[in-house]
Amino acid sequence: MFYTGVHEIILRVRLSPNASRDEIEGPGQTADGRQHLNIRVRAVPEKGKANKALTDLLSKTLAVAKRDISIIKGQTSRLKSVSIRIDDKTRHTTLSLMEKFTDERSTD
Repeated sequence: MFYTGVHEIILRVRLSPNASRDEIEGPGQTADGRQHLNIRVRAVPEKGKANKALTDLLSKTLAVAKRDISIIKGQTSRLKSVSIRIDDKTRHTTLSLMEKFTDERSTD
């Protein structure tokens, strides 16, 4: 679902636009077995609005600056790879929030 590098986290996301609310639903799996995080946003998938809503939601949830989050793959696809830039000070906190959130959701 996510991989960590020295200064970034790569998160796989399945984005569903036009939802009734913005929310991170929890872990999911594609037909070929790859793990991802299911995320819904109210924004429509035009002119980058859904991608911006995704970035805003991740920023708020993970307490990371918006400038440190970028979509690196899948700009026009539901399946996306998102890069979250971290430094030594924010690494532990960000990883803890991600793991806590995915652990809580996967036990439901």
